Order: sequence, then structure tokens, then C-alpha cells
Amino acid sequence: MSLSAKSLPVVVIAGRPNVGKSTLFNRLAGRRYAIVSDQPGVTRDRKSVDIMLQNRAVTLMDTAGWEEDDPQTVFGRMRESSERAVDCADVIIFCVDARAGITPVDEHFAQWLRKQGRKIVLVANKAEGHAGNIAALEMYSFGLGEPIPVSAEHGEGMVDLVDAVLERLPEETPLDFSEDEEESDRPLRLAIVGRPNAGKSTLINQLLGEQRVITGPEAGLTRDSIAVLLKDDVGEVELVDTAGLRRKARIDETLEKMSVSASIEALKMAEVVVLVIDAELGVHEQDLQIARLVEREGRCCVIALNKWDILENRDEVRQNIKDRIEMSLSQMNGIAVVSFSALTGRGVHKLLPAVRRAYEIWNKRIPTGALNRWFEEALTRHAPPMVDGRRLKIRYITQAKARPPTFILFGTRTSKLPMDYQRYLVNGMRATFDMPGTPIRLQFRDSKNPYVSADKA
Repeated sequence: MSLSAKSLPVVVIAGRPNVGKSTLFNRLAGRRYAIVSDQPGVTRDRKSVDIMLQNRAVTLMDTAGWEEDDPQTVFGRMRESSERAVDCADVIIFCVDARAGITPVDEHFAQWLRKQGRKIVLVANKAEGHAGNIAALEMYSFGLGEPIPVSAEHGEGMVDLVDAVLERLPEETPLDFSEDEEESDRPLRLAIVGRPNAGKSTLINQLLGEQRVITGPEAGLTRDSIAVLLKDDVGEVELVDTAGLRRKARIDETLEKMSVSASIEALKMAEVVVLVIDAELGVHEQDLQIARLVEREGRCCVIALNKWDILENRDEVRQNIKDRIEMSLSQMNGIAVVSFSALTGRGVHKLLPAVRRAYEIWNKRIPTGALNRWFEEALTRHAPPMVDGRRLKIRYITQAKARPPTFILFGTRTSKLPMDYQRYLVNGMRATFDMPGTPIRLQFRDSKNPYVSADKA
């Protein structure tokens, strides 16, 4: 079931670090959307998801922990991101840790919230048992109304919390519920992946034309996958910013492992993947590993060379990168490569057209007649090889599906077809039917010998 409402009321969860905002976000959303850890400051960007609260559709938003710090620091940038979330909220869930009690940061944040003119639901989280309920009573001092004791971890108090949020939501507008949403109505799902500090978040902000996700010189700022919607003249694109992917041998901390898992999950859910590479550093083996993962998952990919503006020997760098990609990613022959500067915006306008072209190829279907005419010519030019002293017989080919283009070969002992001949067929299809860069799958169906009994088979 899908919601086709143009705009939903926004419910923002806010509070200082480590009070359980992300746990509460996951609890209300009904599944694990946000990374949760005992370490403070895990959430650094606001993360949103459309959900149902009883019979109301809302956009639920998790935010970074609110701390007073210099705007140039990471925590200062996190606070600014949270403040922007509050600016767009219809209802704010102000989350406080009942176990820790009221802190000066809580008091300062509560005072600031009162001035914003938003409807607020005060939540005393981690209020398990009788002691938690008593601790919640202290929060009347905020002057934000009655505190609601909950335990996001154990699911206690959720009914009272949801009721309080629903009471404060603006008047409901009719929603159109549709079981079968047209494919053309869905946004194109685009994941931005790459190694740490390649410029993924800067690219997201440049595409959106605003500081939606925090950026900076520090590597590894993005910890969770952040989805945002981009609308242009062509249509809607769901951009997903991801945490940097490093080699497994370098991933030690539990938190980073969770970040990497979230990035890989975002890659698997995407339709198109943009692999951002730092052009100054060139193509690293880890970049190639990420590209191979994209190919194994059957997603189409666009290579994005960032920081192009700071290079002097661009022609040489471009040729070196092209040679490395062609040599190491033969299974994605002809992959689109776009160069730009995410920081200045120069050349970024070339990216989405390349993405949509890759998406179009990924969805391509070839008429069976045209496919088999090419197939017959391919077999005539280069006949299938002998295997174990016997020639393989391939009778015809058909396309089973798109996304990615998948073809079935019918014949005798087709599963024994050598890899070099499979590459010959795949490359021939790429050239003939204009399918550069996209993964192409071959499957095999052998004819049954009617003279061989089932028992012998």
C-alpha cells in the first residue's frame, strides 16, 4: 500500500544526545530504520520516513543530539541540522532521559523550544517501572505540559505517546490510498556510495541546492543512510547518502560495522548507484570492490569523478582512470563516467542525465525477433566451442526480464558454455542493442533427451 499524498504532517523527535531518540524513532516506525548505539552522537543527520500512526499518515523525523557548540565543529553542524528540522515540524516530540534526570542542556533546549511556537509532546524516555514514572514528574518544570513516561526500548507507553501526537496534528487532509502504484509515479531510487571523504554528502547538498546533510573535512561524518527527495523538470529522485565503505580489514568498531551494513542495504534497495571517486586520488582497489558489489547485486552504476576542478593534468588522469575501469570492470563495459566538482557545483548538472540514461538501459527489453536475428549471426561468426570433445548446441535465446537485462539460452549442455564465449555474447549484445555499463545476466535451459529415462537422468 502506498500513500500518494503530496505533503504529510511532520513529527520531529528532538533532544540532547543519547536520550534514546533513534530507538524511539525505530519503535514508532515499526522497524529498524536508524542506527542505534550506546555511544552518544551516533545520529548526525536528520532521517525521515513516512509512517502510519494509527489511522494518520505522517512523516516521522529523527534528529541529531542538540548540543551547544561552535558552528564550525561537527556538533555545531549537527545542532544546525536539528534546528532546521524543528523549523519544518508540525509536532515536536521532546525526548528527555528519565534515568539521568534533567540536565542543563535539557533546560536550555526546552527554553529554546518554547520560543519556536510549535506543538510539543514532552516524553520521559527510559522510564521503566515505578521509579521511572516518579522521575518523569520532575519534567513538569519545563513548562511544556504533562510529561509522558515511555520506554522506547521495551515499547512501554507508546499508546499514550501516539494519542498525544495525534491530538496535536493539524487538521487531516484526504489521502489517496492505492494498492497498485504506477511505476512512473515512484521516484527513481539512487544511492550515492564510495569510500570515506570522497564527497558524497557534498554532492547530495549540491544536487538539492541546500545544506541537507552535514559535511566537513573530517572523514566518516555520515554514519547512517539518509534518504531525501529531489524534484526536477524530469521527475522525482530519492537520493540516499551513505556512510563511506572501507576495506573489511579496517573495520573494527561495532558502530562502523553497522554503518557499513546500512550502506550496503541502501545499495541493494537502489535502482541506480552512483560510485563517487576522489579524482585526485584516482581509482583505488576499494572503489573497484564497491563497483563489483554493485554489479553482483544487479544494479546499474554511474562512476562520478569528484574534485575534478583541482586537477591540472586532467587528460592524463581521465585516461588512467578509464584504462583502470575497462581493465578491472569488464563485466560493466562502457559504464558512464561523469567528472565534476561537488564543492563548486561545476559539472554536477551532467550527473542526473547520466543516471537516467543508465536507468533506461537497465530497464531495456529487446524484441524476441530482433534478439534471435542477432543471435543467429553471432553463432555464425563464432560458433560455440567444443567441450569434452562434443560441440555445444544453442538453439535460441529470449529475454526473461529487465532490471537488469536477463537472457535465457536454450539448447543442449548450455550450462557448460565457457566464460569467454559468454563474454563474447554479452559484449555483442551491448554493442548491437546499445546497452553500455549495465549488468547483463545469462541463464541456461537444457533440452531434455526424450530417450533418457527419468531414473537414468
